Amino acid sequence: MYTQSRWSLKALLPDDSPATIDAAFKTLERRIKAFERWRAKLKPSLSAKDFAQLLDAYEVMLRDAYRVSSYASLRFAADTQDQVAQSLRARVNDVMARAQNQTLFFSLWWKKLTDAQAARLMRDTGSRRYFLEEMRHFRKHTLTEPEEKVLNLKNANGPTALENLYEQITNKYEFPIEIDGETKQLTRDVLMVYARHPDRELRARAYQSLYKVYGEDGPLLASIYAALVRDWRVENVDLRKHRTPISVRNLANDLPDKVVDTLLRVIRKNRGLFQRYFKLKANWLGVPKLRRYDLYAPLSKSDKEVPYNDAVEMVLSTFNEFSPKLGTLARQVFDDGHVDAEIRAGKRGGAFCASIFPGLSSYVLLNYGGRVRDVATIAHEFGHAVHALMAGQHSLMTFHSSLPMAETASVFSEMLLTEKLLAAETDPDVRRDLLAAAIDDAYATVGRQGYFAFWEQEAHEMVRQGKTPDEMADRYLETLREQFEDSIEVNEDFKWEWVSIPHFYSTPFYVYAYAFGQLITLGLYRMYKQEGEAFKPKFLKLLSYGGSESPAKICRSAGIDITSETFWQGGFDVIADMIKQLEALG
Repeated sequence: MYTQSRWSLKALLPDDSPATIDAAFKTLERRIKAFERWRAKLKPSLSAKDFAQLLDAYEVMLRDAYRVSSYASLRFAADTQDQVAQSLRARVNDVMARAQNQTLFFSLWWKKLTDAQAARLMRDTGSRRYFLEEMRHFRKHTLTEPEEKVLNLKNANGPTALENLYEQITNKYEFPIEIDGETKQLTRDVLMVYARHPDRELRARAYQSLYKVYGEDGPLLASIYAALVRDWRVENVDLRKHRTPISVRNLANDLPDKVVDTLLRVIRKNRGLFQRYFKLKANWLGVPKLRRYDLYAPLSKSDKEVPYNDAVEMVLSTFNEFSPKLGTLARQVFDDGHVDAEIRAGKRGGAFCASIFPGLSSYVLLNYGGRVRDVATIAHEFGHAVHALMAGQHSLMTFHSSLPMAETASVFSEMLLTEKLLAAETDPDVRRDLLAAAIDDAYATVGRQGYFAFWEQEAHEMVRQGKTPDEMADRYLETLREQFEDSIEVNEDFKWEWVSIPHFYSTPFYVYAYAFGQLITLGLYRMYKQEGEAFKPKFLKLLSYGGSESPAKICRSAGIDITSETFWQGGFDVIADMIKQLEALG
């Protein structure tokens, strides 16, 4: 039986005693000092053998750094109000900033080499090659060593501290809501279960509670955001000379600005497709127009609850039926005790998968609420987990997928689960609800995230212009109304929605990666339905790349051209087909 238990961090550190933690930091410090000794040996004529030894030392050091920093992050996620965890995280940030400065000489030396010198040394580096190529992409945006050191220290004590403050503030929130005549105080994850509830007024109360709490701190959270945005621009646009704030993320994702511009342009062009669906949904729900509260409303009155054990078994069997190898890898994560599925105060909300280094099962955080939507979340996060395990043969340097490719396995897993649920369900109302939920998810991943990217671009410019939090909130409300036009009524409650999106704070312009991954996966899923068993080796090969090649090359291996507007439009054609299927159900 699978139960909603806490994870074990023993694979990272054997226990949480101060002595064990101190020993881990001391080991890391020894690795850093050992790597520093390479500084005197670096020259363009360095032999391939010595270069391989340097990379070995770098990877050993990275592994110990990831071990300590991941332990601190996961312990903090498990209880953001734990003062020991808060202190440990701050200590890690300080140590990592100093470590970056102590080892900075390597990346600066590597970026200064000529293309010919770098090519000679990269020739026999195996799966580490792409990591070395990626580093050189930032050559013209790299400053002098003293400047880089100052920025590293600034980031540890500036932006990172502000991100931690935001998490500490918002993870303490409890949201009051009246349910069956009783006022309850809920975490955000439990509250948002009611955003998909059949009761129309309960949905409204859930959103009203959510944004009332965030709105009370809206100006404060907006001020934190503005400080982060100003810092992002000063460092990346003013000092490093990136063309735009989003260009920084694009380069880190190894995506040309034009590819991202094309993706976002196609998303904006297809907003009418989702508007059409919302109008149909209003008709099915028997209302003249959806309110924003109703965006994720189920079409039926069914309120099917899925016990946690059943949900896990359902997800594991979904993986196993597609590929026994993926099924085995997914089960391994549970067997290793790397899942935290409890709902408790102080725990970080939402869900995530942390893949740390090759040879170690990923860690998965869930806040399982018992709904079908929560089952899909398990499938999503375990898609990430098996993706990482499939890439376990690579170096730590190229083990992690780039952001645009990171959503491929997770979204594909959700689609497989939906197919399985539809095949097993005989109740036509539930079947219609499942299909509508899949379209809701497509909107949430493509339309919503795409418009989040538009908002981030605008928000960064508004901060540069010195707009106030209230002015930004008013403008955000306007952008929602522009997105939905006459298909959805957007209430004033949603003006502070943007301060509740953690990615805006921690990882600027992350959000378009969701849309990128969803649309690619829609294309892959269509190929799967056309090719059947012949498709599976191709998909497993795609997962096995990890981050060892560029997104463009990985996609080409599956027959996808990410520079083509036609390709991106093809993803929306799949969504249109899903809407037609839903219409056929009546």
